[in-house]
Amino acid sequence: MTRKELLHSICNTTADYRAGDLEPPTPAHVERWVSQFDPSIQLPVLAEMDHVLKKTYFSVEAVTSFLRNGIRTKKLVGEDPGSFWSKVKLLDVQGGGNSQRELNILFSEILRAECGVDFYQGDHPPSAFVYLDDGIFTGNRVRRDLEDWIEHEAPNRCQIHVICIALHSGGHYYAQQRINKKIKEVGKDVVVDWWRRIELEDRKAYTDSSDVLRPTFVPDNLEVQEYVEGLRYKPTFRNAGNIGGNGIFSSEEGRALLEQTFLVAGTKIRRMCPNLGETQRPLGHMTLESLGFGSLVVTFRNCPNNAPLALWAGEPWYPLFPRTTNSETAMQNLIARIFSDGS
Repeated sequence: MTRKELLHSICNTTADYRAGDLEPPTPAHVERWVSQFDPSIQLPVLAEMDHVLKKTYFSVEAVTSFLRNGIRTKKLVGEDPGSFWSKVKLLDVQGGGNSQRELNILFSEILRAECGVDFYQGDHPPSAFVYLDDGIFTGNRVRRDLEDWIEHEAPNRCQIHVICIALHSGGHYYAQQRINKKIKEVGKDVVVDWWRRIELEDRKAYTDSSDVLRPTFVPDNLEVQEYVEGLRYKPTFRNAGNIGGNGIFSSEEGRALLEQTFLVAGTKIRRMCPNLGETQRPLGHMTLESLGFGSLVVTFRNCPNNAPLALWAGEPWYPLFPRTTNSETAMQNLIARIFSDGS
């Protein structure tokens, strides 16, 4: 594809990113973002991002389809979806951000349209609870939210369904272990089931076959080398030759290009942007000292801070996906358009 074709293709893939908050992305917007990289790699970066985003960008149509299918998944709801969901309570317990609240609004509207019922609103304990979010990354958010809820608010016996678009294996394992520990500590009978649209490998033991950015070496760049030297623990590098089980990357060459390019850019961005916290690593937010989480998942409502800084960091860097922390009004407007169109 030509440069012009790639610019348009990326815009088409991400056309509804933060719709209602931002104008639709334009070729000029993508061009301005990619022009921050060395001219010799701009076209290959565009080509690989075009491939990756077709796998990792979840539009409102994709998210709505996932939730609609979930509403009628027999393994979850049995033979009568309306009866099942009318006895289920949506949790609103997220400690930071608006992703859960916004997705709860969307899920409630879809349920009403599909089954003609609402989620349980009564006072006594419902048959089950749902914790909804767009992604499980490190697992810290979901485990903190559910640990607190289980200890202070959960009935002595209950079932929780964690439903998300993207589930990262390492974060899932970590969160489940911590949640199980809390359940044991408080002596309650709580069962947690996990449902996802896609599961992405990020566990350290499976670095070579991971679905996230895991560089194979430290590039010949002084800023990156100094950053790595300053880490308490040296990073685990990937052995080249595997694009991961979900086929997110087009090739080893394309994968390595993004890993190296975003690592160099992210280290530069950390120096350029003084308001970034220490845990905002070059390849994305990670509490543990590392190169960064490296997720490439983006949804129509936001870009997670676990993605590389090169995708979302702001002034003086120009982001491909400007982040937001408050878009509930935009979500409500988007829902109004979805259901007025009859989709």
